[in-house]
Amino acid sequence: MLSSSQLEAIHQFDTCTIANAIERFKVRLRNEGFTRPGLRCVTKGATRLLGYAATSKVRSSNPPMTGAPYVDRTEWWTNMGRLPVPRIAVIQDMDSPPGRGACMGEVHAAILKALHCTGVITNGAVRDVPAISELEFPMFAPMVGVSHAYTHSTDFGQPVEIFGLQVRAGDLLYADCHGVVSIPLDIAAEVPEAAARIRSKEQRIVQVCLSPSFSTEKLLNELRSDEQ
Repeated sequence: MLSSSQLEAIHQFDTCTIANAIERFKVRLRNEGFTRPGLRCVTKGATRLLGYAATSKVRSSNPPMTGAPYVDRTEWWTNMGRLPVPRIAVIQDMDSPPGRGACMGEVHAAILKALHCTGVITNGAVRDVPAISELEFPMFAPMVGVSHAYTHSTDFGQPVEIFGLQVRAGDLLYADCHGVVSIPLDIAAEVPEAAARIRSKEQRIVQVCLSPSFSTEKLLNELRSDEQ
């Protein structure tokens, strides 16, 4: 679990810079650890979301075998309470194709916010976008929908997959307008410093390119500088 100051240090950068910083540690392949294109923040306001994943799976095309059709399994709330804060609800719609019913609406968003979730990430549909924007509860989803249909929980606390990203409960996730990146916990505290060095170098390269005295020699010197 990171301190609030360590989380805030990560939050100063976008997901692209954080992804570049993670590459420096060589803890995973460069084509892993982030979502494929397609996710977007459908709510207005804040578009950066950082927290620990609280995972669940839902279906909406058919009624549940038992219980009510809406997402009301309070066992998930208990399971979620064991995770550090801030939390992100990460919901995989298991229907094929996903999105027959919205897996997140205003009431459910309010419940999750009370349970210290700062937003939701899903491969399914969401609804009540204006009302949830007022709650300042970012929703990252590929689509919106009118009805929750038969949306019901089928599992929670287990690994899920969102747009190619494998997510386990407790994973540290960071989302913005580019998508979602998973930050390995064993290097998370060191990532902001690496990100700062990368951003500094990139800004110097940009400044060289925009300078009236630009030359390819100056550009090559900056690109070959030892500072990473």
